[in-house]
Amino acid sequence: MYRTLMSAKLHRARVTEANLNYVGSVTIDEDLLDAVGMMANEKVQIVNNNNGARLETYIIPGERGSGVVCLNGAAARLVQVGDVVIIVSYAMMSEEEAKTHKPKVAVLNERNEIEEMLGQEPARTIL
Repeated sequence: MYRTLMSAKLHRARVTEANLNYVGSVTIDEDLLDAVGMMANEKVQIVNNNNGARLETYIIPGERGSGVVCLNGAAARLVQVGDVVIIVSYAMMSEEEAKTHKPKVAVLNERNEIEEMLGQEPARTIL
C-alpha cells in the first residue's frame, strides 16, 4: 500500500503579488524551493491563513532571492497581497519509505526569508 505524506512546506509565506491575468499557478522564489526540495511544475496545496481559502495549483520558479510568492490566474481571487499562506507539497511512498520519511519545513518571516528549518512538524501549536 502507498500513503500520501507531506513532503515539504513553506510555513507562513507572505503573498507578494496576485496576478489575475496570468495563465495560472504560483510563482515562488527559487531559493525557497531549493531549501525544501520543491520543484517547477510540482502540484502544491495553498492554505490562506487570513481567509481560510484552500486551493491546488502548480509551481513556477521565481527570481532567486526575491522572496516572491505570487498567486496567478484564478487563484489570485483567493488572496490579497500581504496574506499569510502555507504552501504544502505531498509525495506518495510505500509503507517502508513512510516510516523513515522526514519532510522539510521552512518557517518564513514577513520578508519570506527562512527563519527556521524543521525536519518535521513541531509538537507545538504556535511558531
